[in-house]
Amino acid sequence: MTSTRFATRFTLSAVATVALASLSASPARAGQEHSHGGGAPSNGLAQAVRQITEPYKNVSAARDAGYALAFGCVSGPESGAMGLHYVNMPLVMDGEIDAAKPEIILYEPVENGGVRLVGADYLVLADAWDKTHSTSPELMGQKFQQFEAPNRFGLPRFYTLHVWAWKENPAGTFVNWHSKISCDAFSGATQ
Repeated sequence: MTSTRFATRFTLSAVATVALASLSASPARAGQEHSHGGGAPSNGLAQAVRQITEPYKNVSAARDAGYALAFGCVSGPESGAMGLHYVNMPLVMDGEIDAAKPEIILYEPVENGGVRLVGADYLVLADAWDKTHSTSPELMGQKFQQFEAPNRFGLPRFYTLHVWAWKENPAGTFVNWHSKISCDAFSGATQ
């Protein structure tokens, strides 16, 4: 009887171990763990933005490509910041959205006047977009958000899509405000 009880307990333990292992390897669980872990977002658009903006890790390369600092460092009313916006005005004014040509490169100010690449922002003026489209812009399945005028940027009504491709945002890859970015290290327009 003792050996039968041992065999039964051993078999139940083995079955429980296999069941737990299969649960932890399930795609749903793996996705949950990944979305809360560190590192870069795995969304296709975020990966594309990483590839497209890789050359701009050095802000001088962004400047050489026609991007210039605008708006200072944009901090949020309650939850983080958007950081530094390096804007390419000809891209803003063309009325088009092209994943390979973000209108804005986003940086986070760091100590000693430096900056760190954190993402990109796609922006199109609403009047230009609305002339040729019946719905708001969308890029690789991500809907743009609309900013009304007047706004803190001094722009007419526009559509925007932030992509936090280089710094994971606990609130999401495509939300406007990044809860882990701060403007505290920004020392002025010369950055």
